[in-house]
This record gives sequence, structure tokens and C-alpha cells, in this order.
Amino acid sequence: MVSGMSHTSMCHHNAEMNGSIADQTVRVSSDRRLKVLVGAYACSPCRGSESGVGWGWVEAISKYHDLWVLTGDECRQEIEAELSRRPELRNRMRFYYIPRIRYLRAERIWPPAYLYTYKHQWQRAAYELGKRLHREVGFDIVHQLTYVGFRVPGMLWKLDSPFVWGPIGGLEQTTWALIPALGARGALHFLARNLVNDCDRRFARDPRLAFGKANGGIIAATAGIQKEIKRFYGYESTVISEIGLPPYTSQTPVRRLPSEPLQLLWCGIHEARKALPFLFSALQLLPPHLEWKLTIVGDGPCSAFWRRLAKVKSVSSRCEWLGQVTRESVLRRMQKAHLLVVTSAYDLTGSVLVEALANGLPVVCPDHCGFRDAITPECGIKVPASSKRHLVRGLADAIRALFEENRRWQLARGALTRSAEYGWEAKARAIDETYRTKVRRAVIKHKCA
Repeated sequence: MVSGMSHTSMCHHNAEMNGSIADQTVRVSSDRRLKVLVGAYACSPCRGSESGVGWGWVEAISKYHDLWVLTGDECRQEIEAELSRRPELRNRMRFYYIPRIRYLRAERIWPPAYLYTYKHQWQRAAYELGKRLHREVGFDIVHQLTYVGFRVPGMLWKLDSPFVWGPIGGLEQTTWALIPALGARGALHFLARNLVNDCDRRFARDPRLAFGKANGGIIAATAGIQKEIKRFYGYESTVISEIGLPPYTSQTPVRRLPSEPLQLLWCGIHEARKALPFLFSALQLLPPHLEWKLTIVGDGPCSAFWRRLAKVKSVSSRCEWLGQVTRESVLRRMQKAHLLVVTSAYDLTGSVLVEALANGLPVVCPDHCGFRDAITPECGIKVPASSKRHLVRGLADAIRALFEENRRWQLARGALTRSAEYGWEAKARAIDETYRTKVRRAVIKHKCA
């Protein structure tokens, strides 16, 4: 007996409660569009990298659910232009633009401190707006999307709603053996990053709390990140790559004519971790009779030094420096190239990698980070990254092997096949299942409490 309730009455009560839970679970499992609050500072329909990741994910998810997206105001014009061009998106996505808060003195003195302070203040503003919207809307799910880094879980996990976090990156270390080869400033930066990263993985409070709230809805960007989440936080996660197919793809790879030089493409911001000098050293090892041309896309703080280094290493005459160009221009250039070379000492996966696969470009890359997951023997060549010597020699051997056009052509066809696995529709379906599972569990937990 409980509070005077008979055994029979209690059985009826439990049956009714279980029926109520089942009814709500069925409703959650149905085709009802959920109301989702998304934290996505980086989000743009016409940029690559993390901004492209943000846009690709929210557009894909919006096919299944209604989104309220909190984003930075830097890309406001680009987003509004896309919504004007495609007005049907306004029925599925509402954007709220939170201004960037600048700390110019901190930015000049120590950029990492500025960046951390800025991110923290922006996320606090997003949380305050999210609280107000949650009171008005009553969200079924809150999703922290971008930034991708584990250090920036935001504050939306504090809201009283099921929480999903990811795709998450940043937990893996830069390969220690490569750090000395990144130049004095680069080596100092990534040595400090590894030390700070290890400290944050072990002791940072906010990521630990966010992982706890997101349990059952944690998305890792790579298998390596999945292992680190389990190792440091004890939670299981689902691997879904952060990157997806670009708007422009090729149906047939380009053929290289016998008299044509091998057209190599390298893309990325010009900073130490992208390690373009590794490629210069590899190209020096190629036999003189092999004809090649290297197109370099991007710019950044290392641009001037890398240009000088290309002359020192006697490869500059075969290099074309395009600078910073539009994403569309990069994709068009990919459709004319023969091979993408990635040299990053540290990265996640990189939008450029899937963009290359989708345009029939085989990829030569280090066997670490997200490249390890993305590139298979059917679409590219991964080279050992245990040291600079192994990496440089591996790059040279792989490039030399792909002068043989039949082999390169087979990998090019494999690249197109492999790229299909990065379609946005598959990601949207996976996220839909994650959302509904989280909401079902929340309903059952609430009813059983």
C-alpha cells in the first residue's frame, strides 16, 4: 500500500503512467519536426572551413527540424543574401546575430588570450539570448555545433532541455616529433598548445560538465577524437565527420595527358601547422626529369617566409601562388588539377579534403588526424608522420608513384566514390536519430522521476 492506494489501483496507475510515457515516446519518434536551438558562431553559405561546416549542418538539419540559430554577425550579409535567394529556408531556419566583442589590447599583446576571452564573452551573450528564446519557444533540443573545438562547449548546455554537442574536435595532440620542424615560432606555439591541451583535457571544468549533459548525444568528428573522449571523460560518442560535400562536384575525373606536367594542388591558411615546407622538401627529392607544377592557394602570416623558402629550395619556378580566392574558384581549380597534397602537422579533417575527393582528386596526406579516417587506399595515399624525415620521404614517394597515370586515374575514380559517403543527407539522418533518442530518454526520465 502507498498513501492508501490499493494494489489494484496502483497497478492501474502504473499502467496509465507507462502508457503516457509510451504515447509521448511514440510522438517523439514520429515525423513531428522538433524545435531546435543551435549554437553556431561559425556559419556561412559561401565560405569554407568551419563557417562552411556550420552552414552545411544547419541547412541539412533544417530538412527535418525547425531551427533557431545563434551565430556571429560577421557573416550576416552572406546569410541574408542566401535566405533572400532561397526564401523557402526562412520557414525552417531563424537566425539571430550576436555581435563580436573585441578586446584590441589583448589581441595585440597575446592573440590566444584575446581569442579565449572573446569566445567566452560571445558564448555568454549567446546563452543569455538562448534563455530568453527558450522561455518563448520551449525548445525540444539544444545543439552546440560550432566552434568545433572541445574547449568551447558554450553555455547552452545549462538550459533545461536535452543537449547535443558536436561534432567535437581538438582533443588530439600535435605529433610531438613534427613540432621541431615547424620553425621557431611554430614549434613554440604547438609545444605550448600540446601542454595546454593536456591540461584542459584533464582539468577544464566546462567541457566536463558539457560532456555530462550531452551524454547520449555526443558527436565526435573523428575516430581519434572518439577515443580521446572515452579516455578523458568516460563517455561513448558517435563519429560523424564535421565536413560534407561542397556545392560544386565533378562527375568524371580529369585525365593527365602524357606530355602534361603533374598538376599538384595545396590549399590552406599559411600558418605553421599547415607545414607547406614539408612539400617543398619532398619535391626536391623527385627525379629532375619528372615534370610537375604546384598551385598554392591561401595566404597568412607565413606567406612571405614560404615564398622565400621556395626560392631557397629551388622549387619556386614551378610554383603558382594564387593567394586568397573564393571557395568557388578553389573548387573550379580542383577540377583541373591531378592531385591534392595535404601536409598539416595538426588538423581535424579539413573541408578541402572532401572537396578534393568530390572533384575526383586523389589525396596524398599524413597518416594522422582526421585524414586517417577519410583517406582509404582506394582514393589516396597516407604516409607515415612519425617524424619529419619519414613524412617528407613518404610525400616524395607517393607523388612519384602517381606520375603513373593509370594508378592515379584509379585513385581519382575512387575519390569520387569515397566522397559520396560524406553527403549531407546521411549526416542529417544521423542527427535526426540522435535528437529523437535524446528526447525519448528525457521524456522517460522525466516521467519516471
